[in-house]
Amino acid sequence: MVQYLQILLNARLAKMEERGATAVEYGLLVALIAVAIIIAVRTLGDNLTGVFDNVGDEVGGAGGDGGAGGE
Repeated sequence: MVQYLQILLNARLAKMEERGATAVEYGLLVALIAVAIIIAVRTLGDNLTGVFDNVGDEVGGAGGDGGAGGE
């Protein structure tokens, strides 16, 4: 009976250690994804600012009366 309880206890301890390792792995994965997102935003952010500035200049420079006619 004592051996049976020891086996059960060892099995539960092993399972708890496995859960802890899984939680650490998920934490590292989330951190890696966050770093990748930060790098992508910083890299693309500067490029997108330039694109939106160019589009804004083109739209602002289009001029015209914008009317559809009628009078």
